[in-house]
Amino acid sequence: MMKKDVRKRIKYSALLALILVIALTGCTPGSSSKGEKTADGRELKQFSAFFAVPGKIAPDDNRVLKAIEEKTGVRVTMDWLTGQTAKERIGVLIAGGEYPDFIDGSDGTQQLVAAGALVPLEDYIDKYPNIKNYLGEDWKKMKNTTDGHIYFIPQFGNIQEKSMKVSHDGEAFWIQKAVLEWDNYPTIKTLDQYFDLIERYKAAHPTVDGQPTIGFEIISYDWRYFALENPPLFMAGYPNEGAAIVDKETLTAKNYNTIPEAKAYFKKINEVYHQGLVDNETFTANYDQYISKISTGRVLGMVDQGWQFLDAEASLVKQKLYDKTYVPLSITLSEDVKGRYQNNPILNVNGGLAITKSCEDIEGALQYINDLLDPEMEVLRTWGQEGVDYQVDDKGVFSRNEEQRANSKDPDWVLANTGSPLVYFPHHEGMTADGKNALDPKEQPEEYLATLNDIDKKVLKAYGYTKFTDFLEPAEENEPWFPIYTYNFEPNKPETIARQKMDDVKRKWLPKVIMTSPAEFDKAWEEYQATLKENADIKAYEDALTEEVRRRMELWG
Repeated sequence: MMKKDVRKRIKYSALLALILVIALTGCTPGSSSKGEKTADGRELKQFSAFFAVPGKIAPDDNRVLKAIEEKTGVRVTMDWLTGQTAKERIGVLIAGGEYPDFIDGSDGTQQLVAAGALVPLEDYIDKYPNIKNYLGEDWKKMKNTTDGHIYFIPQFGNIQEKSMKVSHDGEAFWIQKAVLEWDNYPTIKTLDQYFDLIERYKAAHPTVDGQPTIGFEIISYDWRYFALENPPLFMAGYPNEGAAIVDKETLTAKNYNTIPEAKAYFKKINEVYHQGLVDNETFTANYDQYISKISTGRVLGMVDQGWQFLDAEASLVKQKLYDKTYVPLSITLSEDVKGRYQNNPILNVNGGLAITKSCEDIEGALQYINDLLDPEMEVLRTWGQEGVDYQVDDKGVFSRNEEQRANSKDPDWVLANTGSPLVYFPHHEGMTADGKNALDPKEQPEEYLATLNDIDKKVLKAYGYTKFTDFLEPAEENEPWFPIYTYNFEPNKPETIARQKMDDVKRKWLPKVIMTSPAEFDKAWEEYQATLKENADIKAYEDALTEEVRRRMELWG
């Protein structure tokens, strides 16, 4: 009887997995034409795509996506992560054995590789000149270190001509512009100075629109918890290597959870938590709640990657709460330590857009990527349609009028009218292929200046800056191994297991050491460190990353 029940459960589980695959992908796996034609009579190819990151599904009649569909003869049904982690969702797909045509597995990418779900691309790429040019010399960095295959095409950090960045989307300690203005635009460099300012402002402004002012937020939900655990490396003056800090002289990688700066940082967070500066829901709030709180304008500061709260910033701008938007600060433990919050753009070769074994038209899928990288198509993807979304002067310089700029600030309008849903397909950053314009309209110098509001201008003028990236030290040249977080953590390897166990310990213990009474902090820290060392093979982790640093140095140094 028991064996029968087990068989039933297995059968039910397999059926449920298949149902989930179909339900969660939202489309039938594999490419097809379905007999539809483009306006000029060509067969309309249809592909499916899944990106294991949160996102919003664009309306079927998105104007620019329809224009791209007409030009390429391809329609892509795109789906995004909802309600699960990337690894959980990818696990469901692997269990079912059926995949969308295109996939970005995010944290589950190595699961897809290990499951044999991805198509090796190295034998195809020579046929697609735009993809080949896009990858350039980085092609040789992308081979899987185990089997030598190339499974994906990175989408981010590929700079054409030069970087045009005017805002910071990486990690920083952020502070509201209203707080800086209130204190007559002080220079803030250290953690103590940062929280002193927040404490004084919060005391003077206990509420915002009738709700309690929140001094400091930390997003600790799901995979986004890196903002909770990685500040020690910045405190110590290292760039965002993510997985470790690297000694330049000895080429040795070290886990940053045990360095003295880690204890000093979390001791300060423990102190300000008990002063009431840290949101008491910071360890229980999910991502939507985090964004919702920032969008009210009552959060004075947080440590985070800029791209994580773009929706909240857009909401503040839409509400015209310009003084509640944020400035990035380069915070370290001491003014003697130089902040390394900016780095030169890098191509993340440890993940990207892949084509799965369920795709029945691999060459058609690659041709679509190739077409999207065409210079004219890249302009359509970012600036939109000429005459509708922007104008071109007699020198070939693009510009927007006030209505077009206002549209670009409305998230709902953007989702319904622009090529932004294609952001997880490969694309250049920096300049257009002719070198006349920024590819991102927000980075076009004239557009950037035209879109600054009075608060922005006032803050920049007070500090003598021309753009908000000036608040951070300029990026230094990237080291050949940078960033070490692109190391290929293969499933079941000792370093991968060690990383998972360190994550498990940190997720449990960091909230604990922050919330424990200040008198008990030292004791709690020692227990945390002992647990970390007992549960995770830190030496295996550091040895693997050190070997990778030296391998990259030998290949690319």
